Amino acid sequence: MKQMNKLMGALLGGALMMGALALPTAVQAADKAKLVVQVSDANPATWNLALNNIKNVQKDLGKDNVDLELVAYGPGIGMLKAESEVANRIDEAVDSGVQVMACENTMRGQKLSKADMNAKIGYVKAGVVEILQRQQQGYAYLRP
Repeated sequence: MKQMNKLMGALLGGALMMGALALPTAVQAADKAKLVVQVSDANPATWNLALNNIKNVQKDLGKDNVDLELVAYGPGIGMLKAESEVANRIDEAVDSGVQVMACENTMRGQKLSKADMNAKIGYVKAGVVEILQRQQQGYAYLRP
């Protein structure tokens, strides 16, 4: 019986040690910053401000340490068109790991198709719902 207790103690101790060794990785993953950025404005200055904010967050935190999502809807959707004034900056953001999402509700309302849009962006059914869900998932919210 004593040997059985020693064996169980050794197994339990080993399991606890393995769990403790794995803990720092789990804590690091949980500490990854998350930010959702809303742009519902057609003003190029607002878009440039939003894109500058995103770029600065990546620079300050390290792009691998933050999940960034930009959600455009309403009048802001036009800046996600293929030929918009900020198309090159949108491409740069996507290439750096930012998820840039267009609201399909707004696209339908403005009779826009995916063929009209920047080829690198993604789509969500409803921009406001996407922002709400991201906030429920722990994302910080920014509207420049």
